[in-house]
Amino acid sequence: MAGVLSDQFKRMNLQTKTVGGDRIKKAKERNEDVAILSMELPGEKTGFKCSLGADCLLGDPAGLPLGTKKMEYKTRQWHEKCFCCCVCKVPIGTQSFIPREQEIYCAKCYEDKYATRCIKCNKVITSGGVTYKNEPWHRECFTCTHCQKSLAGERFTSRDEKPYCADCFGELFAKRCFACNRPITGIGGTKFISFEDRHWHNDCFFCATCRTSLVGRGFITDQEDIICPECAKQKLI
Repeated sequence: MAGVLSDQFKRMNLQTKTVGGDRIKKAKERNEDVAILSMELPGEKTGFKCSLGADCLLGDPAGLPLGTKKMEYKTRQWHEKCFCCCVCKVPIGTQSFIPREQEIYCAKCYEDKYATRCIKCNKVITSGGVTYKNEPWHRECFTCTHCQKSLAGERFTSRDEKPYCADCFGELFAKRCFACNRPITGIGGTKFISFEDRHWHNDCFFCATCRTSLVGRGFITDQEDIICPECAKQKLI
């Protein structure tokens, strides 16, 4: 069974903002998930400390000279230049970013490191994927191994760990009904009857003479035909 993957990036569209005092207040009141860019005003003493600590790009994590901008996110602070992706080290600026644990990532680096990728094309699945055998696929990549028809939302089965649509599986691998010669797939609970080396769909298992269904009844073979006991008696008369 293939399951639907969630859209993992909708909740990660975080943004930085350059704001003044009024905008900072509004952002906090609305509980917006934003980083706030501001500047120390003369006479302010805010107890600044850059979250990069000893790795501070300005060399002094506690220093914030007048005119130097700072970035605030949640309860942490950085110099503007220090608020950068932990992988590529490019400053976030006004771009979207994604926090993970105590690290900050730009969208591209986060995608490269953590995003779910399709097992077939290796591209990122941003929405609407499916899982099959605990592996992720784009819906358009999850196709029948033989005809390449999309299997998302369709009935399918597998052979040798590979998925096939019902039609291809029947044509390639299934037993064939002795009466109609169509494949017997068993997909969707299809019932069938086997006798010696022959097989029939339930609907095809009937008396060759009177066409009465023989499912659940006794029958007699007459060369290649199967017939009901009543018709067999008539043949002996």
